Amino acid sequence: MTPHNELRLLPWSGPDGKPCFLSTADNNSRLSRLADNTEATQLGFAAELLDHASAVLGDGKAELEEVRALATDLTGVLRETLRVAESRGHRLLAPGPGEPVDDTDGPTLPAAAFG
Repeated sequence: MTPHNELRLLPWSGPDGKPCFLSTADNNSRLSRLADNTEATQLGFAAELLDHASAVLGDGKAELEEVRALATDLTGVLRETLRVAESRGHRLLAPGPGEPVDDTDGPTLPAAAFG
């Protein structure tokens, strides 16, 4: 299998809010490493915010403003997390020219396994 030769969706937007992409064959380039570190930071913040959300929502005394602020933060983190997932999904290995495509949904067994 060979890696996709597609553009990498970066974990940040441009000044006009449009997606930013990186075209490089070097996954260890300075910009690739910056993107990797940014993704890791975003996912770490998402995990921390999830813990905070569980605490706030588990507290029956949370104020409406606190819940609204939490919803706003969760929306932003979810947006970033989805961007990371999309970017990483596009970078999964894909079959190269002439390689067979594995379109099974799971493990396969030989016919003899079914008696």
